[in-house]
Amino acid sequence: MEDTDFTLFVKRIKEKTAIDLSQYKEAQMKRRLTTLRLKHGYDTFAAYWEAIDRDRNLMNEFLDRMTINVSEFWRNPSRWEAMEKRFLPEVLAGGGRIKLWSAACSTGEEPYTLAMIASELGAQDRTSILATDLDNIVLEKAAQGLYQERSVRDVPGAYSRKYLVKKDHDQIAVADGLKKMITFKQQNLLHDSFDSQFDIIICRNVMIYFTEEAKHVLYQKFSDALRPGGLLFVGSTEQIFSPSQYNFESVETFFYRRRA
Repeated sequence: MEDTDFTLFVKRIKEKTAIDLSQYKEAQMKRRLTTLRLKHGYDTFAAYWEAIDRDRNLMNEFLDRMTINVSEFWRNPSRWEAMEKRFLPEVLAGGGRIKLWSAACSTGEEPYTLAMIASELGAQDRTSILATDLDNIVLEKAAQGLYQERSVRDVPGAYSRKYLVKKDHDQIAVADGLKKMITFKQQNLLHDSFDSQFDIIICRNVMIYFTEEAKHVLYQKFSDALRPGGLLFVGSTEQIFSPSQYNFESVETFFYRRRA
């Protein structure tokens, strides 16, 4: 009965939101949502569904809980150094405007990191950054560009002095010029179609929550969304073991280039 209860919940969520929970690792997702359900006193997923179907606040909380919103500026600094010293300069050397995408951007630390680097390389006016996430709540926070000091602890000093502003109540604000480079947008990676001809796509620490079948679909969608020679930058636990099947080649740890 418990399995049927959860299976029906997954079906109803997909019908209402187009979010397919079956494409996430079931044990992790079920455990997370069971904790949330019990917190509100619902004995079954059927009862919980009836509640979130009529209460927008409960639905927003559900969406927030099922997504993984852990982020910080310059996460894994050595990988961002590779972006700063090698990969973004290579893209900029081609001339013209460049098109970047931070997929599953959470509260915005990642796209703002990218915007800082592009600005420091003198490309602020020729760089457009799309930043997407499933969760509208975190996107609203991202657009505000306000952070606690712990989120910016890995930002290099020169960048911090130039692009971050200390505010009241121990908050740090990103420079307005960075905000102008970024478009924040809600998106369901597993369901929605992607734009194309991106120079760089960053999707880090998200794929680990998906099933192998969902990962396969997403890697192919990312490949199709990149221009020939474009780069996919993934998380530290998300190595692609057979990149050639997606028309990728590994060029450095956690960086994959789409073949021409």
